[in-house]
Amino acid sequence: KKTMNKQALQRAHLVLSHLSPPHSCQSTQQPVVCCGATAGEMCGDGAESDVVVVAAVRTSIGKAKRGVLKDTTADDLLLPCLQNIYTKMQAHGVEAGEVGDIVVGSVAATLYQLRAAAMLAGYPESVAVKRVDRLCGSGLQAIADVMYAIKGGAYEIGIAAGVESMSTFQRPSHPSNPKAKGKAHVEGVYLPMGMTSENVATRFSVSRQRQDQFAKASQDKAADAAEAGRFLEETVSVVATPPPAPKDSAPSSATASQPHHVLAKDEGIRRTTVEALSKLKPAFTPQGSSTAGNSSQISDGASAVLLMTRGTAQKYGWEILASVKSFAVAGVEPAVMGIGPVAALPAALKKANLEVKDVDLFELNEAFASQALYCMDRLGLPADRVNVNGGAIALGHPLGCTGVRLTTTLLHEMKRRSSKVG
Repeated sequence: KKTMNKQALQRAHLVLSHLSPPHSCQSTQQPVVCCGATAGEMCGDGAESDVVVVAAVRTSIGKAKRGVLKDTTADDLLLPCLQNIYTKMQAHGVEAGEVGDIVVGSVAATLYQLRAAAMLAGYPESVAVKRVDRLCGSGLQAIADVMYAIKGGAYEIGIAAGVESMSTFQRPSHPSNPKAKGKAHVEGVYLPMGMTSENVATRFSVSRQRQDQFAKASQDKAADAAEAGRFLEETVSVVATPPPAPKDSAPSSATASQPHHVLAKDEGIRRTTVEALSKLKPAFTPQGSSTAGNSSQISDGASAVLLMTRGTAQKYGWEILASVKSFAVAGVEPAVMGIGPVAALPAALKKANLEVKDVDLFELNEAFASQALYCMDRLGLPADRVNVNGGAIALGHPLGCTGVRLTTTLLHEMKRRSSKVG
């Protein structure tokens, strides 16, 4: 029991140390990408100009600060995803130089790291790299940027990716603006993300019991998926960066003495019970309901998708995973930022001339069980169609990576089920 309590306290400390204002998910504009048509299906009017996804991959996700990837930097996390896309392009006769842009969502990775990863993966120096930051929605924004560029005729082939090394990034200080004092709607911008979860739970009456039940279900679904091998097709292994050598070690032996570990499966998945989760202390306020067990995990990981026009995909013989139908962003009150999908999802569906009942599968970020549950309740999302292989509570939430990871997991599950809209 003492060991369990100690581990719980350590995890709560990690949650608290990272989910503070500088890198809280305070982007109240939550983007949503509506994807349709599984492999071999036609979507929309089937025009050659349709934007389609032909490859989607992610790394196995590691536990930040404690896992195999704790010393692995963002460039080394992104590298295997870009290499995987590069290899698939070669197999289809597509030259890497035909990529019009590589757009990467990340909160903390530098553009230098992202460009280095692309060049190490084999892309020529003629291929540009762009970094986008919409905090937890960064990865989805990267997909949208590439989609709109292709639609606008800027290029025919592009890569959207997301990466976050939450183990290694340094959080800058962002003190609140004195002008915001006394303006509640502005002060909410500076709230730690965990406090916004508590606000959602309190304001919308999301009980602790429901949150713990949701967290258990996420873990169970992820564990079932892993045991059944459902993540194998979408994941690539990561060679971990060895920890820094001791200062007094000889330069020649600094690297050779360090073993190279490989992360080949997600580290955060674990079987649990509602009873065990109910014993965890609130992480953000003494009387709160958000805990280390029903909140997303602090994680390291990367993901990437390859987009192109339908005509280009057909020219090179690609199997089409999906066509991208729509994208939407929407602002909400910062104090309850996690409810962004309540405003963004209907907008994305409307653009695609769809309704909730038309969607076969949903991937919803589980930043916290409180906000995920409220979004599902308010939008009327059927539980058996949401995060069918678990979500961020089980798999982890590497901030900039998550949007692309959600899309990758969604597309592979759609292919498995022959789903038409997700």
